[in-house]
Amino acid sequence: MSTERRGDVFRYESYEIDPIAGRVICRYSMTGGPSDGRSFTERVTLGSGKNWDSPAVRATARLIFLLAGVSYYKTAAPPVIDLGQTALTDTERSFLREFYRQGLGEFGYRNGIDLDDLRIDAPVREATEPARRELGTRVLVPFGGGIDSIVTIERVRRHADAALFVVSRPGDRFEAIERPAAVTGLPVIRAEREIDPQLLRSAEYGFLNGHVPVTGIISAIAVLAAALDDRQAVVMSNEWSSSVPTLQDERGRPVNHQYSKSEEFEEAFREILDQAGPAVPEYFSMLRSRSELWVAEQFAKLENYHSTFRSCNRAFHIDTARRLDYWCGRCDKCCFIDLILAPFMAASDLEQVFGGREPLQDVEQAERFRALLGTSADTKPFECVGEVTECRAAALLAASRPDRVECKLLQELAAEVAATPGAPAPAEVGELLRPIGHDWIPASLA
Repeated sequence: MSTERRGDVFRYESYEIDPIAGRVICRYSMTGGPSDGRSFTERVTLGSGKNWDSPAVRATARLIFLLAGVSYYKTAAPPVIDLGQTALTDTERSFLREFYRQGLGEFGYRNGIDLDDLRIDAPVREATEPARRELGTRVLVPFGGGIDSIVTIERVRRHADAALFVVSRPGDRFEAIERPAAVTGLPVIRAEREIDPQLLRSAEYGFLNGHVPVTGIISAIAVLAAALDDRQAVVMSNEWSSSVPTLQDERGRPVNHQYSKSEEFEEAFREILDQAGPAVPEYFSMLRSRSELWVAEQFAKLENYHSTFRSCNRAFHIDTARRLDYWCGRCDKCCFIDLILAPFMAASDLEQVFGGREPLQDVEQAERFRALLGTSADTKPFECVGEVTECRAAALLAASRPDRVECKLLQELAAEVAATPGAPAPAEVGELLRPIGHDWIPASLA
């Protein structure tokens, strides 16, 4: 695209901790582009009556300030980010640049903006020695109500004093989160993230728009919540396939919709937390070395959640009038969840889960499935869905079930996969059900 719509400089103005209101307030501004002269304010509220003055809380509030800025930067995506008086270590500068550059990879791809020219101006901050932290028994698990976070919480609770963590807009609740959260029987720690209302009028103001690495922002808020509640770790539910790029752009560069769920982000964020001080909570994913196929196999055994979980995109619509309280059966996420669970759950059970709208029973969803399986010209959707090989493995496994013999669409898809070069052999399918690569899970929770 033309550079005319890009701004000149995005500025980090200031942040403050308001212990009376129990919140962190972050301020930013822009010069140039469609948001020229505008200021933005974000508020993250976790409640009063806590130790907001502890070193760990102050350090993690600063991290929220650093990461939340990406939501406002994207309104004009200038080539310069000015941190003002906020000094950065070399590690922080490198981390923040990649958080913007790769975390906004999809945004840049869709808007035709090359973010490789991004420059971050900030005073230099001396790095401290990495902290050595001992993991205690109190942990916080960010919970979205999907199969990943459900599998994580059921594994973690065997070994630790766990609580759920949920972020929402002020006064809002998602039933797709609340219902499975209630099944856990565990306490819920909440944060309210109030983005600047100007972002909700992006089209009116002519702002650039697109996906941001929101999991990174939520991660920073979760670490603050853990510090406030005297919990020693934040346990994420980001699996192996989130590190696999969604696609490669015309220059061969990876574009990953799930960058802030990736191994690269996790490793870099852990390094930032190590420098933030010994009292700052630990951070790792319980599913880092696991495939979505393995997660689905584990979830299938957790029958008490089958009637309450819902990962449909329409369940999380910002506009409550357009938010569904059932699976739509027609979005990419519905298709993926159906496909990945089909090898491990009875067809009749999945039909009940989807309330008669199971995607595998709807031939109109064929092209959505083919995009997931890599058997069409369409690219993998920009969604939090599994990698092509594990989707293909799921199709082959599901098609071999006796209760799926009459599922015409699934049998057609499996036949296409089997005829595709590189279709997973039985041994490769087995590999997907075992740990892949490494993780940072401490021995006490391994």
